[in-house]
Amino acid sequence: METTGQDRRTAEIDGDFVVFLIGARFDPRHPIRTFLDLGGRRGMRHMLDHLVAHPEKGLLGYTMGFPVIVQYWRSFEHLEAFARDQDDPHLAAWRNYYRRNARTGIWHETYLVKAGQYEAIYGNMPPFGLGKAGRLVPLRESSTARLRVRRRDDVDGPVPAG
Repeated sequence: METTGQDRRTAEIDGDFVVFLIGARFDPRHPIRTFLDLGGRRGMRHMLDHLVAHPEKGLLGYTMGFPVIVQYWRSFEHLEAFARDQDDPHLAAWRNYYRRNARTGIWHETYLVKAGQYEAIYGNMPPFGLGKAGRLVPLRESSTARLRVRRRDDVDGPVPAG
């Protein structure tokens, strides 16, 4: 079990990154069909294990939740390449889903995050979410959400109020 930090920390990650949310609407009346619709033993857990074993594919980290999995990617190009590569496990599972005329609902959302355009805080937490995909750093006492989400380059100036 991971130990919790006895402090307040924030997450930092170098450069732009992608947040990818993916989930499913399970049918409790048909759990086996749902499991098979979602790839069975070659489904999401298999894909995530593959990505962890191949960090060059661009997955920075993930949080397995129910019914939503949050993934952090180095770039949209990495995410798209994984989704389309015949040698990676996603394409076969996706094609199988549509071949089965699956009735299990699936969805995903993709967010492109510019460097410094995010905010995170962790109090007495082990590495989690963005803090696990990037790195956790101590939070200054004077830090506020507005200061953490500010632009980090001098060119664009401060984020306007409102």
